[in-house]
Amino acid sequence: MTASFQTVAVGLGLVLVAWIGCFSAGMPTFICPLPTLTILPVFFLASKLAILVPALLFFAWNPGMLRGASQVPKRSWVLLTVLTVLSAVYFPFSWRYGNEYQGHRYTEIICAINVGWIAILWAVLLRASRLRSFGSNLLFHATLFAWLAWYAFPYLGELP
Repeated sequence: MTASFQTVAVGLGLVLVAWIGCFSAGMPTFICPLPTLTILPVFFLASKLAILVPALLFFAWNPGMLRGASQVPKRSWVLLTVLTVLSAVYFPFSWRYGNEYQGHRYTEIICAINVGWIAILWAVLLRASRLRSFGSNLLFHATLFAWLAWYAFPYLGELP
């Protein structure tokens, strides 16, 4: 398969992942945690087209993958660093609302799942940087945008 075909397949797969994270249950659950990247457009635009946002960002973030780029761009390192720090800030500030509206057990498990995602992302990024192959670059970005589409910065609080 060509690099462009693989990249497009991953991008289209992100639409399904975003639907699972945002619409599969209609309320915060372990499978459907309502991630910020898709739930905010739903709240403000009242449109299910929000599930396209992660795929569009995936294509815009690293268009070189359509041509088979093998090196992870430096901006991806910066992005993962920023997202890691923001996650470390987000959960302590959202914890009280998560406990109040979704429950203590839910909040703890969702936080632990996000810690797991971040650990996996760093491991995949380090491996991709060593291997410098198209497959490892695609795997890292697919994993990163899948996390953003499905679990990153889950909605904790009262639903509007």
